[in-house]
Amino acid sequence: MIDIAGIIIICVGVAFDLFGCIGLIRLPDVYNRLQAATKCVTLGTCGIMFGIFVLSGFNSLGIKSLICIPFILLTSPTAAHALARGAYIFGVRLWDKSRMDEYKANK
Repeated sequence: MIDIAGIIIICVGVAFDLFGCIGLIRLPDVYNRLQAATKCVTLGTCGIMFGIFVLSGFNSLGIKSLICIPFILLTSPTAAHALARGAYIFGVRLWDKSRMDEYKANK
């Protein structure tokens, strides 16, 4: 029963990673792509890591996968924010149909 739960959690994580990859291809500008990549891939990768933990248990592989989860949860959004802020400061334009630019007032 635990094997089935672990495989289901891994499949859900892979699905989120797939949606993040589709978002990278389909979305119009770098800022939307970063959002898709960060949200979907962070949740998907954490799901895969948790599924590995469920499958392997409290051995070295399971503990390593549990250690990776908070690392990914902390570093992925921070890196995406730094990339988006750097792209904005460097002058990468928003998509033409974007409705608001909240950073423009702070510049």
